[in-house]
Amino acid sequence: MADPTYTPPEVWTNTESGGKFANINRPTAGAREERDLPAGDHPFQLYSLATPNGVKASIMLEELLEAGHAAEYDAWHVDISEGDQFTSGFVGLNPNSKIPALLDRSGPEPVRVFESGAILVHLAEKFGAFLPTGANRAEVLSWLFWQVGSAPFIGGGFGHFYAYAPEKYEYPINRYAMETKRLFDVANRRLGESEYLGGDDYTVADIATFPWFAPFVQGTIYGEARKFLSIHEYEHVERWVNRIAGRPAVRRGRIVNRTWGEEGEQLRERHSAADFDGKTL
Repeated sequence: MADPTYTPPEVWTNTESGGKFANINRPTAGAREERDLPAGDHPFQLYSLATPNGVKASIMLEELLEAGHAAEYDAWHVDISEGDQFTSGFVGLNPNSKIPALLDRSGPEPVRVFESGAILVHLAEKFGAFLPTGANRAEVLSWLFWQVGSAPFIGGGFGHFYAYAPEKYEYPINRYAMETKRLFDVANRRLGESEYLGGDDYTVADIATFPWFAPFVQGTIYGEARKFLSIHEYEHVERWVNRIAGRPAVRRGRIVNRTWGEEGEQLRERHSAADFDGKTL
């Protein structure tokens, strides 16, 4: 139900609202601290965290390496709960202060790439992989940007009000639960007629969508969200998730910049393939 005590003012002003990220959320952009980003020796420098958006980039890089491409990278941990994304170095790489962000030093001049969808397309085009060039390209890009546009409804919408908001209110939880289930139904219908989202082949559309849908299927996100949303109903999504989850590159990419869970499933930084030795993959 709605809060009967709140009437929006004529002009909004920032107030302490509580919630998991209340200590860092502000209505302004820009750097809050002067600090350079660390850098390694590889052509690609990834600054990220193992959230659903973050692991899109590390899965993509691991898939490229698995396929034999020269996509070696250093992955640096960005602690968003401590405000690392608001340092001058990170803001210089991503003015929007969100993970992931990528610095591509493989060419004559360094290129910054921010927003997870842009990173996937940039890498796919650079290496000619996981994004078709023919008639099916539009289909794959359509599903990629479907996911990019859908994520705020699932994360900032459902996830926030169901799991992180300081109070539980019926209207926003119902609103975003309905939208999350609708998105699962969109994917389930598509995957009932196609092996992957973009068609017969595994592409950036799957790499982008898997990190958001897999935790719901596997019951590892937002507490009891799998049960609450009856995720078991989406059998084609579950088949697709299980197939992708078994890919070696996906298993590696999902633990990059991860600092929670079982110790064997954490990899705070990644600088070489040897960093995965001894990990639970």
